[in-house]
Amino acid sequence: MKPAPFAYHRPQTVADALDLLASSDAKLLAGGQSLGPMLNLRLARPAHLIDLNDLLELDFVRTAPGALEIGSLTRHHRVATDGQVAAACPILAAAAASIGHYAIRQRGTLGGSLAHADPAAQLPLIATLLDAEISIAGRTGTRMVRAQDFFVSSLVTSVQPDEMIVSVRFPVAQAGWGLEIFTQRHGDFAIVSVATTVRRTPSGEVAHMALALGGVGIAPVSWTDFLVPFLGRAPDEAWAAELAEAVAASIAPEDDARIPAAYRRDLTMTLVGRAVAAALAREAAQKNG
Repeated sequence: MKPAPFAYHRPQTVADALDLLASSDAKLLAGGQSLGPMLNLRLARPAHLIDLNDLLELDFVRTAPGALEIGSLTRHHRVATDGQVAAACPILAAAAASIGHYAIRQRGTLGGSLAHADPAAQLPLIATLLDAEISIAGRTGTRMVRAQDFFVSSLVTSVQPDEMIVSVRFPVAQAGWGLEIFTQRHGDFAIVSVATTVRRTPSGEVAHMALALGGVGIAPVSWTDFLVPFLGRAPDEAWAAELAEAVAASIAPEDDARIPAAYRRDLTMTLVGRAVAAALAREAAQKNG
């Protein structure tokens, strides 16, 4: 099947792109890894297609005090391999490296992944875990939206029809981290994914912890507030088992014949345990290194 007819535009500036958005029934094209199939299946039928690939001003990685800022047109491959990302936010680099296949990582973009908002996708998961700030531009100016307010539902975000994502700010994550993604086949979207960061006090108790889950609801979910009873305790095997069981019991995944809800809960419990163990091991290695 081929796309329905549309008018094609290739703006040279962000301002030009926003002008086109404001006056058109339009879709933005970046890497095209999500939009392309939707166009071919005619699930999306825009009157205008706005190709952003000449907006090189949106392809960047740079550091700021306590933060890492990445342009929306930055490809997954660059996020996965850039030294600044690896140093400031290694869990983000690992998540980008796990996306799909090599060809997809070469074309897919950070902004495109967040805008598509698949609840099982890796970059929305990490944005939720770290409560990244998403910079959204419109003709009247730019606004910042925290990830917890950005993802509204499956494939739905707070971006308005006349707006576009221009950059994302991730806080520097100086803590142990763990990322577990379970797929049926290499390159598929996750059935369940778990991301976590952990930092302990000098005496060994958990001082800070963040946890996010993908694939268990209509959007990536942050479980950080849920973790308060687990702070201030030594993360031994009993602690980890209690945490994994509590998280699995608290989710309400969709039940279907292909992947029953009980299976997702069991998988969640296993992956939480693995992610937390990996985070603690990395944190210990940082301290010993």
